[in-house]
Amino acid sequence: MDNIEKLIKEKLDKEIQTKTRRHFIKNCVTGMGGLALGSLFMGCDPFGKSVAPNLGMNNRSLNPLAPLAPPFSPKAKSVIHIHMAGAPSQLELFDYKPQLTKLHNQAVPQSFIEGKKFAFIRGTPKLLGQQANFKREGQSGQWVSDYIPHFKKIVDDVALLKAVHTDQFNHGPAQLFMHTGSPRLGRPSVGAWATYGLGSENQNLPGFVVLTSGGKTPDAGKSVWGSGFLPSVYQGVQCRSKGDPVLYLDDPDGATRDIKKKTIDAINNINKEEYTKYTDPEILARINQYEMAYRMQIAVPEVMNINDEPEHIKEMYGVEPGKESLANNCLLARKLVEDGVRYVQLFDWGWDSHGTGHQTAIDLGFRNKCKEMDRPVTALILDLKQRGLLEDTLVVWGGEFGRTPMQENREGKEMAFKGRDHHGDAFTMWMAGGGVKGGVSYGQTDEIGFNPVEGRVSVHDVHATMMHLLGFNHEQFTYDFQGRPFRLTDVEGEVIREILA
Repeated sequence: MDNIEKLIKEKLDKEIQTKTRRHFIKNCVTGMGGLALGSLFMGCDPFGKSVAPNLGMNNRSLNPLAPLAPPFSPKAKSVIHIHMAGAPSQLELFDYKPQLTKLHNQAVPQSFIEGKKFAFIRGTPKLLGQQANFKREGQSGQWVSDYIPHFKKIVDDVALLKAVHTDQFNHGPAQLFMHTGSPRLGRPSVGAWATYGLGSENQNLPGFVVLTSGGKTPDAGKSVWGSGFLPSVYQGVQCRSKGDPVLYLDDPDGATRDIKKKTIDAINNINKEEYTKYTDPEILARINQYEMAYRMQIAVPEVMNINDEPEHIKEMYGVEPGKESLANNCLLARKLVEDGVRYVQLFDWGWDSHGTGHQTAIDLGFRNKCKEMDRPVTALILDLKQRGLLEDTLVVWGGEFGRTPMQENREGKEMAFKGRDHHGDAFTMWMAGGGVKGGVSYGQTDEIGFNPVEGRVSVHDVHATMMHLLGFNHEQFTYDFQGRPFRLTDVEGEVIREILA
């Protein structure tokens, strides 16, 4: 009898240990009634998961990264987003303004800057003429700077957006806005939305891969590739282009693949039982992560190896095997989308050209950064094109904002080096491939590149266009969280149809 009582007590203790606040609410009549009422109003189940019937989200069984077809036929199957962290100067790259050079060193009219907020400029700054020389290139005759001489090879393949606008002028919030649609923490990144909606075509690799270069991560940190309120399985997986691409790829001594597989199967059998009880999406994420890690041990070393690429390809990109570089990451991005990865995010740090020293001077350090970027990014477009991948791979390039046409006078004092402050009112981004029309330029700024005068688009418009090319109506692609549906574009955004093929 004592043994029976002991067994019953142990079972009850174990059951109590599995109870959480969520399960208490679930089993509380009043709480359950309130949750049920909320679900009737908001179209979500009691656990906060979007029913999303048009996306078939509830048909994924135990694989949250299973590939899904979007609501309508997509132009792009994958995305490579190249972000220049720190914000490159559009005035030394794409936005040719001869009048600005004529007005060099003249004081800016007060009417231009009255009521404007700048990160560092104070008082009345002087105009800074363009430091680069420009020529018309390609059949489309687009203006291209001599800072990026390789770019002329692909100018007819890209669509330039010359009047992009953001209301954020500090790096962290602006980077969050550019990648999550909000300047505040907690929202899913574009890559997370894409993998949530489409899954991945390669079940042996993450659906969303992140590669960084420049020595630092973005100012906004890893939240720029986070999953926010979406299940964590959709967040970006950061890989390294130097050393082992992922830590702990090799098994410890004495642990065979067979032993590891049995261990993972045993753990995930328990996880599946827990999911059956509680239907918590984070349990699915845990199951997927264990199994993905096991498969990645075989798949990652192969796809992340650039040493086996032909010499002419390595020469085209300018790669340096064994080093962390944007060139290496551009080549890896091509290999990843070629292997079915849905979203590849490249971050290159070091583009904040304030003129506080040699490295940040617009005519010195910035020119060197352009050399590092120009060749591999051009090679990426050419390589995708020659392999037939560009037509269904969307490539997006840009920073979090642009730079001012004025010389930065930090705290009202003239700088020893030439530099430009942050500027969100008008800057340049470009897109290529994946349903985008090549050789076009949309949007225009005034004579000195300060304000947009035509074709002004927002960050939300950029996101709406990306979602459209992936096969989604950005207004209908939502996820229910905290009692209301959320979307990447918040309550704004229009597709930029002028650049669609």
